[in-house]
Amino acid sequence: MAHNIADLFEHAVDAAPDNPAVKVGDRVVTYAELEADSNRLAHYLASQGVGPGDHVAIFAKNSIEHVVATLAIVKIRATTINVNYRYVESELDYIFDNADVVALIHERSYAPLVAACWPKHDKLRVAVVVDDALDPADTSDYSSYGGVHYDEAIADQSAERDFAERSPDDIHIIYTGGTTGFPKGVMWRHEDFWRVLGGGIDFYTGEPLTEFDQSGQANDPRMVTFPLSPLMHGGAQAGLLMHLFAGHLTILEPKFDPVRTWEIIEREKVQLIFMTGDAMARPLIEAYEAKAATGTPYDGSSLFAISSSAAIFSPPVKARWMAAFPNAVFTDSVGSTETGFGGMGMQDPNNISTDGPVVGLGPGSVVLDEDNKILDMETNVGRTGRLARGGSVPVGYYKDPAKSAATFIEVDGARYSVPGDFARIEEGNRVTLLGRGSNCVNTGGEKVYPEEVEMAIKHHDAVYDVLVVGIPDEKYGQAVAAVAELREGHTLELDELRDFLRAHLSGYKLPRSLTIVDRVPRNATGKAQYPAAKEIAMAGFAAKAATVDPTTV
Repeated sequence: MAHNIADLFEHAVDAAPDNPAVKVGDRVVTYAELEADSNRLAHYLASQGVGPGDHVAIFAKNSIEHVVATLAIVKIRATTINVNYRYVESELDYIFDNADVVALIHERSYAPLVAACWPKHDKLRVAVVVDDALDPADTSDYSSYGGVHYDEAIADQSAERDFAERSPDDIHIIYTGGTTGFPKGVMWRHEDFWRVLGGGIDFYTGEPLTEFDQSGQANDPRMVTFPLSPLMHGGAQAGLLMHLFAGHLTILEPKFDPVRTWEIIEREKVQLIFMTGDAMARPLIEAYEAKAATGTPYDGSSLFAISSSAAIFSPPVKARWMAAFPNAVFTDSVGSTETGFGGMGMQDPNNISTDGPVVGLGPGSVVLDEDNKILDMETNVGRTGRLARGGSVPVGYYKDPAKSAATFIEVDGARYSVPGDFARIEEGNRVTLLGRGSNCVNTGGEKVYPEEVEMAIKHHDAVYDVLVVGIPDEKYGQAVAAVAELREGHTLELDELRDFLRAHLSGYKLPRSLTIVDRVPRNATGKAQYPAAKEIAMAGFAAKAATVDPTTV
């Protein structure tokens, strides 16, 4: 027994084998069924020479087979590699090479992409093919690289749990979403992953859990949870595993659809949803309000907890949610792939922050000044610094010692993860999250945090979504630029936007460029794609030559 992802799941299986574990569409599997199939796939992978420390990639949308694959890999002490299912050939090549992938579990519709990449990667030797979650009738050919269909792979394999003893030091890798550059593989010890991402520390009390605390809940009243993001995202993985460890039911969907989401919430009596800021919250509340306007609203009365993380949950959208669900608990969570859970804040409908998420710091989380000194939370209210987390932190980035040394540093004799998120210290051991420092805009020596400007812009009635970036400026180094997606039937000019923002922001924070797009660039989880937004902004700026001298504001 160990503080290991596979062991923690197996404790829940032993405690409540007949509990429904995962539901996707009309398919539902119990804990016993999930255990049996993951054992079968684990035995197949082992029969193909996959073993401890080997890297196995999952290239698939949300499905029961995706969950089976995740569990099968950790059962044999191999390492999962999450792959964005939107990747094109060059991006897939990067992951296969950077992660040293030896085995691949992928949806059938991706077979042409895999076939194009396979000959370029000598380490790749095993491929298991699952039916496409959205197109199960897909017949793409996988014979050129020796792929084996999932059903065939597990057909004659043992369902027994007869694996070698595991270790809390086994490695779990999560590749970042690539918001600001190439994805990086963050290496977590299983125990540390559990502590900060899988619920091994009580989020409310900060108390560490023991090995059987979560499985001990398996026979309590069942909770129905619904992570809305793809499992290729670390946050969705955490949501799934945390509730698998506790014997709850997790609902997954292969594609985010706001109408279908409400139908599922109504039908399954979902109690807890996890979403990625406005990218999901806005279309969801619009679908809810549209249905309510017909006189027959969706029944969301089962929802008691609505949690957002990884992207901005803006005040105007949050207020609409709170009006629709006055009895629900709303939480903003902060963290990153490099830190795990960093803090959580209960949201008050009468006091919604307009600057950014306001959260209480979780255990081990601190704010550092420019000299990497820990700031006292009581005496430094109003100061801005970098968020850091100590205690359970990653081992480092896979194959990137230089980046590891820069991100995982020693402070006062203890190791901290410092990915670059800036925060302002507030009263009561709380912080306002300002955003990633690598995206910070330096204009004339003044620092502008994109998330703060984005929050303000989203108050404008014409704006549906927006990203803010810095673009080159000869005089001031950088200029603030906005890339906005407008609501249908609306228009917006730069001067109008700047006039509106003067009531919310200092003059130096106002955009000097506005580019209107059909869709703001985000990945499948809703996370901002700032490099793409910057390219769009620079192209728009060059085309319009729309500049404003900040000395005039």
